[in-house]
Amino acid sequence: MLDRPFYAVDRFDERLSGYASRPGWEAVVAEEAGEPVGYVFATPLGPSTAWWEDMEPPLSEDYTQETGDRTLALNEILVRAAWRGTGIAYRLHEELLAGREEQRVTLLVNPQTANGHLKAVYESWGYRQIGTQQPFPDSPVFAAMMRDPLRP
Repeated sequence: MLDRPFYAVDRFDERLSGYASRPGWEAVVAEEAGEPVGYVFATPLGPSTAWWEDMEPPLSEDYTQETGDRTLALNEILVRAAWRGTGIAYRLHEELLAGREEQRVTLLVNPQTANGHLKAVYESWGYRQIGTQQPFPDSPVFAAMMRDPLRP
């Protein structure tokens, strides 16, 4: 996957730097014996967010209006291979959301990842697909998902 420009390390670093510089950015890291086994990070969507601009089908203005404390964007969640299937991803996800005040949480997932299994995992966590979008010219077309309310 790293051979695709969107997934290259420098592009990830560029996106991470952008997310981490925004107010309200938060990350949670899981460790075992002092070694990282997974992480999750998220950023609240501010009033001038471009998050909804490329959504298909377009969503109503009421749905996409952001205040900075309405919607949390889950930007990334990753668990190292040896710890996948152990529940670490869900625990990281819930730990991050436990301290948040936003009303809802959204994410983008490549629907082809693991033959659709990853999207199904998010559905089992209470997310539903609200559309698709391609936020970067070299990115895949992602399934846009929402969990509303933040804590079911």
